[in-house]
Order: sequence, then C-alpha cells, then structure tokens
Amino acid sequence: MRANIVVSQDAQELTRRALRAASRTLLVAGIMALSYAGYAVMDRYWFQSAETAKFETVSVPAELSPVEPAPVTEGGVIGEIEVPRLGLKAIVVQGDSEKLLRRAVGHLPETALPGETGNVALAAHRDGLFRPLRNILPGDTITLKTPDREFQYQVEWTAVVPPTAVRVLQPTLEPTLTLVTCFPFYYVGAAPERFIVRARKTATETTAPLAH
Repeated sequence: MRANIVVSQDAQELTRRALRAASRTLLVAGIMALSYAGYAVMDRYWFQSAETAKFETVSVPAELSPVEPAPVTEGGVIGEIEVPRLGLKAIVVQGDSEKLLRRAVGHLPETALPGETGNVALAAHRDGLFRPLRNILPGDTITLKTPDREFQYQVEWTAVVPPTAVRVLQPTLEPTLTLVTCFPFYYVGAAPERFIVRARKTATETTAPLAH
C-alpha cells in the first residue's frame, strides 16, 4: 500500500511539473507572438509614413512622363491608393511577397500597371491595410495615384471566391482595378476564401502642373 502511495505521489509531481513546463512554454510563445505582431504593426506604420512623405513631395511635370509606365523593380513604390469614404490610404509597391505585403499594398506583377490598358490587380492583408474593404460598397470611388498621374475608379461589384479563382486576375479589354484580400476578415488562421473588389476606370488626371 505504501509503495502505491509513493508511486501515486511521484506521478502527481511529474504531472504538476509537466503542467508548469507547458504553462511556461505557452506563456513564452504568447509573448513572442504578441511581440512579433507589435513589431509588424510598427514596421508597417514606419514604412507607410516614410514612403508617403516621400511620394507626396515628388512632382513630375506631366509632359515629361512617359506614355507607357516605366519598369518598376521588386519592392519599388508604384504609387498610392485611396478610398476616401473608408479612410483607406496606403502606399502601393511592386510585388506580392509576404515581406512586401506586411508593409504595403502589393501590385501583382503579372497584371497591368496603372496607365496600361487592362486589369490592374492589387493585394493586401485583411488584418492590415485592406481591413477597411469589409465596408466597401458598389459606387465607392477609388483613387490610384502614380508620381505623374491620378486614376479614378468606381466600384462595380464585390465577390467572395476560392483561392483558385484566378479568373479575377485575367486581362480585361477595359481599364479596370481589382483588389484582393483574404476572407473572412475576422477569421483566425489561414483564411479559406478571397474577397474581391472590381472597379472600372472613370477618369485620368495629371497630378503635376504643366511646365511653361
């Protein structure tokens, strides 16, 4: 009987130690996750602030800008997107790698550039810069600015599609804008679907005054 009691106490002590170790591991993991999330938010904020300040102080005379958009390197700033009604305003860069999408809205390289005829596709995280898209409505205005042009778009429709629905990225005959983010917006983990916003171009304006 005494031997059974000793074994039982040893088992209980081992269980307590295992629980304490598991608790410490979970605590450390939680702290690391929160630290990374905080770093990601601050990194995005610093990048957006610095690049917005640089972008909005550059002015290129319209008659000196090329007819076709100049090639943009991976990670290079293309312009700035704004949805006034939603308070969404963000720098757009070339590329859609995870590193770039943590900091900015990414232009999908296989799609048209602003100023080209076709489908300009932009992507961003649902828990980051594209979170406001959960409230977007048909008829909303989207502005896409490059250093020498300003393009106005009007939202035509939104849709929820599977990740395999690459048809939304296919070229179009008319100048269009497609925004892509994960869905549902408040889903924990890897979201199973994609939220799509399709808009058509309504106007193009120069953003820099003509030189005399």
